[in-house]
Amino acid sequence: MIVEILSVLLVGCGIFLFTSGTVGLLRLPDFYCRMHATGKCDTLGALLTLTGLAIYNGFSLVSLKIIFIVIFIFLANPTATHAIGRAALVNRVQPWTKEEKNK
Repeated sequence: MIVEILSVLLVGCGIFLFTSGTVGLLRLPDFYCRMHATGKCDTLGALLTLTGLAIYNGFSLVSLKIIFIVIFIFLANPTATHAIGRAALVNRVQPWTKEEKNK
């Protein structure tokens, strides 16, 4: 009973973070803000969702595979987000300023 409640809470929080990252992608003004929102929310959303699924599945080989996927996502997503943001900075993608809103 407690395992099911914990897994539902983790999956629910993960889905909430995926949704808020999507809203951030659609609503934020420039590339850097969008990268920040999606990078943080997607990483944590995937971690929480997959951890909830691993807990729900119990101690098995499938849960071990899910935990390895979680570790890979935890290492790969922030690195990829940083690399994409750095490439945008090198290519002189301009951040949003308030003056652009008035034009």
